[in-house]
Amino acid sequence: MRCCFSAHLPALAALSALPGPCEVLRSGARLAPALLRSASAAMQRARSHHPDDLTAVNLELVTLTEDRAVITWYTGIPGTNDGLGHPLPAITEGEVVYGTHPSRLDRTASEGRPTAHHQVELTDLEPGQTYYYQARSRGVAATPTPLHLVRGNAVGTSTFGLGSSGGPYSFTTPQPPPGRLLLSIALCNDLHLGETTAGLIGGLPLPRGVVQQPGRAPYPELMSRALVEEARRRGADVLLAGGDISAGGAAVDLREARRILDGFGTHGRDYFVVRGNHDRSPDDAFHATFPGGEDGTGFFAHDLGGLRVIGLDTYAKSGNGADAGGLGPDQLAWFRARLREQPDQPTLVFGHHPLTVRDSVFPVTRGHCLERRQARTIVDAYAAAPGVFLHHAGHTHRNKRTPLVRAPHVTQQEVAAAKEYPGGFTLLRIHSGGYALNHYKADAPAARQWNERSRRVAAGLWPHHALGRSVADRNSVTAHDMSGITPAALTAQRK
Repeated sequence: MRCCFSAHLPALAALSALPGPCEVLRSGARLAPALLRSASAAMQRARSHHPDDLTAVNLELVTLTEDRAVITWYTGIPGTNDGLGHPLPAITEGEVVYGTHPSRLDRTASEGRPTAHHQVELTDLEPGQTYYYQARSRGVAATPTPLHLVRGNAVGTSTFGLGSSGGPYSFTTPQPPPGRLLLSIALCNDLHLGETTAGLIGGLPLPRGVVQQPGRAPYPELMSRALVEEARRRGADVLLAGGDISAGGAAVDLREARRILDGFGTHGRDYFVVRGNHDRSPDDAFHATFPGGEDGTGFFAHDLGGLRVIGLDTYAKSGNGADAGGLGPDQLAWFRARLREQPDQPTLVFGHHPLTVRDSVFPVTRGHCLERRQARTIVDAYAAAPGVFLHHAGHTHRNKRTPLVRAPHVTQQEVAAAKEYPGGFTLLRIHSGGYALNHYKADAPAARQWNERSRRVAAGLWPHHALGRSVADRNSVTAHDMSGITPAALTAQRK
């Protein structure tokens, strides 16, 4: 199946959505350093190595909260190739040494078992404190995913350690959101149940897609199950799935998605789903599987103990899926009316298409976001509704935080696809005086394996797009008045 960039379209439809020359040149300028680095790495792999050598690569600071950090990396056998230009796994121990001074890494966190797909969580950190760390496997220091080549940083909140051969690197923990914790919501999207190949783009022959290894479970299923398990483990009270639940709207895939999401709780109470452009089908299997909305439509408003959650169907239109998203006049009028009724109520909006797409590594086409005129109308509605604080979107398969200039109290948070690298969800923690957004990779062993394999999407350039250029693109804290939310009311509603 093809990815959201053109949504399983005929070749002519894909060609109609091709980016303009300026977008191609802009993308080429951003990617040139990464391509040179990739060629250099290929030359390094061609050299001979001792059989006991180990390579520790793809170091990433995935999650950073006020009191914890989640760090991942991969260990491989130099000189080997899994068929995708990636070294074969080297199963070994992993540890992170860290401290508050680069020359005194006097604390250690380690894993419970040997693996090639390492994930270490640092706990009991102090808010507002700068830490220095180094990840090691068998004495070999892990080197970062080279996002700094496209003006990004995978391993820290500062450039400390970049350019070295293994760090230490540096991050500063944020202060927690003001006030007490009220509730936590898992934000996810792009599960793509039924997909068999990650990274295919429209009807075009390149780039080469990535498939699951023989004998392993279909990756959309295992990643979705791992997401549900991880969201529960991280304390999510509610889950919002922002579209492209299936790869092509097939009833069998949507039913499987329903079975998986039902593992989190009850649809319409514990989790909510909106439709994406991939979920369209002539028999409207999506709405049969996930009924609800205003009079059976795909949009709705739901109160969660004082928090208003608005779900939008951002492809409520005819089309082939490659063009811009659209709400339709009835849905847009309904949406604006809901905001006018209670402009100060704390409000979270989620839908599949972003309102705007900025700083993309890859060329941007009109199909990447909502139709411009409608997007402007929505942002204008946000400007007049100070209670709105977050617009959660998928579709782009990346982590990207974008404050809306014309409605500065609203953040648009694009969340990376659940189905592939970095493969997880974003946890929204709502406090009485603000909120935090933190991205988590799915932690199940099979999910770790597929995450590492699927980073080879787009000829290995996918991390430059999907992870988030900075830690702040996937981890942030924002002040906002949430005092109208009452957890006790939410608990009573769910009983």
